[in-house]
Amino acid sequence: MSLESFISQAVSPWMKNEGPDSDIVISSRVRLARNLQNVPFPILATEEQLRSIQNQVEQKYANHSHRQFGQLELLKMNNLKENEKRVLVEKHLISPNLANSAKEGAVLLSEDESLSVMINEEDHFRIQCLLSGFQLDEVLKFANSMDDWMEEKLDFGFDEGRGYLTSCPTNVGTGLRSSVMMHLPALVLTKNLNRILPAINQLGLVVRGIYGEGSEALGNLFQISNQTTLGKSEKDIVEDLRSVVKQLIQHERAARDLLSEESQTQLEDRIYRSYGILSYSRSMESKEAMQRLSDVRLGIDMGVIKDVNGNILNELMILTQPGFLQQYAGEQLGTSQRDERRAAIIRERLKLEEDI
Repeated sequence: MSLESFISQAVSPWMKNEGPDSDIVISSRVRLARNLQNVPFPILATEEQLRSIQNQVEQKYANHSHRQFGQLELLKMNNLKENEKRVLVEKHLISPNLANSAKEGAVLLSEDESLSVMINEEDHFRIQCLLSGFQLDEVLKFANSMDDWMEEKLDFGFDEGRGYLTSCPTNVGTGLRSSVMMHLPALVLTKNLNRILPAINQLGLVVRGIYGEGSEALGNLFQISNQTTLGKSEKDIVEDLRSVVKQLIQHERAARDLLSEESQTQLEDRIYRSYGILSYSRSMESKEAMQRLSDVRLGIDMGVIKDVNGNILNELMILTQPGFLQQYAGEQLGTSQRDERRAAIIRERLKLEEDI
């Protein structure tokens, strides 16, 4: 695939496959941090050492085919425009850190975008696998498959006592971060999420916003992930997260039932108001768009709105982000111009759905 292919479609091919519990769990992800033996971590390495790592990846993996992921393509950050990098961040294919500050940074991408390997981010390699819905076992299996394939050609830093050595001490051990992106509007509306969050933190898990650490929880989307990677096996880390996510799914479903039983009219009013505002607004800020889209998605998942496909809302949640809006416009846009284009795209997309 070309760079144009990666940044022209808001929905990655893997997102089109509906996974288990996809009414609440948007996606599952596993990320493995790995570093080369006897090479300083990126924060201490010279540009020549980092360039050498990038060259090794280009020679050994770029344009080669992996049995699971198909052909892989290398995109170098230095060759990308700022807005192209922003689009990759909005699609969760790279981190804001790689886009904004990494030296000799690059990303290795699979054809369906379910695999991305960030190069010279905080660690030499960060292998990331994404699948739709609640599929933690599958993403762990895929990430390990890529890890094994890379380790056939590279010598990763590993200590018998500590495990995989990483730039950040919190990643030492398995180097594994597993996470799920959850849509939890009913827990937010019933004000139960704030009661549950401290209990999740006590279990060694952390709740973050839509783009991970330091980001805001827009559109009632929350990323739940493990904090510790040392002293536990990969299987135990994933199992701990799975257990908490299962409970959150139950709590969210119970909260949706409660809203339906006790506040059906108010709930339907909120959902249809948001649908109306999305359908007719001429200008809309990103934060409001995400909240309105969250309301409509809740309406679709609860059967209140029957003529709109939930996948279209996944598409709009990415398509209306600043990077994508400017990519489609082919130029830099001011805030008010982005707000007008955001409203126009949402109106046109919902109208198209009604006409089908």
